[in-house]
Amino acid sequence: MTGVRSLTVAEAEAGLRLDRWFKQHFPDLGHGRLEKLLRTGQIRIDGKRAKSGTRLEAGQSVRVPPLSGSPLAAPAPRRQLKLSAQECRDLQATVLHKDEWLIAIDKPAGLAVQGGTGQSRHLDAMLEALRFEAPEMPRLVHRLDKDTSGVLLLARSAPAARALAQTFKGKEARKIYWAAVAGVPRARQGRIDLPLGKAPGPAGEKVVHRAEHGKEAVTLYQVAGRVAGHRAGTAAWLVLCPLTGRTHQLRAHCAALGHPILGDGKYGGAAAFIERLGESGQRLQLHAREIALPHPEDGTTLRVTAPLPRHMAETWEILGFDAAAGEPAANALEELAQRILTPA
Repeated sequence: MTGVRSLTVAEAEAGLRLDRWFKQHFPDLGHGRLEKLLRTGQIRIDGKRAKSGTRLEAGQSVRVPPLSGSPLAAPAPRRQLKLSAQECRDLQATVLHKDEWLIAIDKPAGLAVQGGTGQSRHLDAMLEALRFEAPEMPRLVHRLDKDTSGVLLLARSAPAARALAQTFKGKEARKIYWAAVAGVPRARQGRIDLPLGKAPGPAGEKVVHRAEHGKEAVTLYQVAGRVAGHRAGTAAWLVLCPLTGRTHQLRAHCAALGHPILGDGKYGGAAAFIERLGESGQRLQLHAREIALPHPEDGTTLRVTAPLPRHMAETWEILGFDAAAGEPAANALEELAQRILTPA
């Protein structure tokens, strides 16, 4: 059938319902017609029939039939905020790496990656400022929570987006996070293996441990530092390596471990706050420190690192953490992850 094409699900779209994915890409497609296309098998995921409520995974291929007459209707252009010249310069100053395939930025804490209810100011609406004369506007390939800072990748073309989505789906990308947590885990190194699922609550939807019907979620951790002196045991610095990419995985896993991330009232309650940290301690102490992955052009390892944001640098200073301990802890986790993910 002429006009049929396949679109690859980006990492940032993982977990979306199929009907909502179509609403984002093809807003003029009515729900009734979408259901008919699904019933007749004209829309498929990885070659298989699907339903409107099917949850998408990064790297999957969605078969899209002609939607408007003979030619295929084009995806709706993403709405872009009109940024001032200074705002454009500020966003461009966050770039950590740029080549013809991808851009890595140091996402500021407090900036949402994608829009949501009542959320009009987000990175996805600012990507025109990161085009840098390229033929296409860059696109998201994975996500960070609004209050998490650090390394975020953008693909600069459709082929780059497909390649990076496959890299994330195949667990070839290694992500390292730094977090300050309440208390100190007994084991210096460990593995948190707790399935996660979403659950409603009085403070809004949360991700919680679900032994049944939860999605696999695995996080490796290494204690890189701990508070010394008369306040010993009050807080620790964890280097984290998620082997899966569930929503709020690190926040939920640290809370389940009994050591919530500092500043994370949603998952840690009052235990997530230490008075002597002052204003900086009111903010989430979680940072996407580093990402390493095969470059989509030639497969060589690309490694990008982001410095601590100001509020976390203040926390590190107050708690007496030595930033030099981060690299050996990260190396130990990468070696452990490699052993786990490499078949015997």
